[in-house]
Amino acid sequence: MLAQGILPLLISAGILLGANGLIGTLVAVRASIEGFPDASIGLMGTAYFVGFFGGCVTTAKLIVRAGHIRVFAALCALAAIGSLSFVLIVDVYAWIAIRCLIGFCFSGLSMVVESWLNEKADSGDRARILSLYRIVDLGAVTGGQFLMPLIGVDGFQIFAVAAILFAAALIPISLSRTTSPPPPSTSKLRPSWVWRLSPVAAAGCITLGLTNGAFRTVGPVYAQHMGLSVDQVALFMSLSIAAGALLQYPLGWLSDRMDRRVALCLATGAAAASSLSLALTGSGTVYAILIGGFLFGGFSLPLYSLSAAHANDHAKGGEFLELAAGLTLFYAIGASIGPAVAALIIEQFGAPAFFVYTASLHGTFVLFVLYRMTRRASVPVALRSHFVALLRTSPAIFRLSRSDNNGTSST
Repeated sequence: MLAQGILPLLISAGILLGANGLIGTLVAVRASIEGFPDASIGLMGTAYFVGFFGGCVTTAKLIVRAGHIRVFAALCALAAIGSLSFVLIVDVYAWIAIRCLIGFCFSGLSMVVESWLNEKADSGDRARILSLYRIVDLGAVTGGQFLMPLIGVDGFQIFAVAAILFAAALIPISLSRTTSPPPPSTSKLRPSWVWRLSPVAAAGCITLGLTNGAFRTVGPVYAQHMGLSVDQVALFMSLSIAAGALLQYPLGWLSDRMDRRVALCLATGAAAASSLSLALTGSGTVYAILIGGFLFGGFSLPLYSLSAAHANDHAKGGEFLELAAGLTLFYAIGASIGPAVAALIIEQFGAPAFFVYTASLHGTFVLFVLYRMTRRASVPVALRSHFVALLRTSPAIFRLSRSDNNGTSST
């Protein structure tokens, strides 16, 4: 019965995740083909995350006003319009605005789906639903990358396919018997409180926005400059995503059994080392670049979940949603800056300099964590929440990861 109840939601989520993953890589690749400067491609990534955070803070109000299904339909339509507009208006500033619109739409669509899933879940099913959601995410985003070499990136067709996917995501939910849940609760934004609660988690989310947020936008540009073909760019990006999903679990298991900050340092140090290996890899060495991308994604992408888990160790019952909103804000701040800075670095110093940038930021974060370990004792293992691998889709995913609807800890 549970599978029947959430199947339309998971199908719609998978289509959305695949479409968003496709359009994110596609815009960077196509912008390079169109001759847009690398710095402007970075601004497209910045605009996406500005729109993303705007959607996080306004979608709940839209749902209160119009209801889940109407908001979902409107955002799907806007995302499809945006996808088609890329080829109708080939202009740098227009593309920046469209990326902002799609960021707004995707965060809102994710919040609708995740609040719906949360309503369908009880404490016994929550972990299973979250696991299914992560599997859908991995399969959809990875598969979406390979639509580029399959269809080609030079013409209108690939953008039409992205628009079709955004529109198709509306069909399973519209035709299902799923009833709309109550509107999601809104959370206060208190970044100073989040910083005081866990400076390591706050700094980690900012760092990851600066690095991982930039990688999703600038990674395809790096790969193109290093001589990879379109299918190899798709493989480079999908390998990093798959590695991040796979290594979350062993890193999470490790963090549950030691000072979580030590696990953060180990994973961040490994991300810095893999960054340096990519920075030193020569152009055209495809296999070395693919292996480096796998290692970078494997160690850097789980850092968000590790940072969130460390923050949750210090939070009390009833504080988790507010904490989620604060961590999303810190990530969005970093991700709003990172793509523009990273693209400018590539433009000025060449593609390998991007991974010098990520290595420097990861190394600085390790030093900060080591400093914080001298200022604060670790949380005893018996008092910690268990590690949960999270998607960076909307703050609602944090609520789905808790054991009950009130946001109490899973331990």
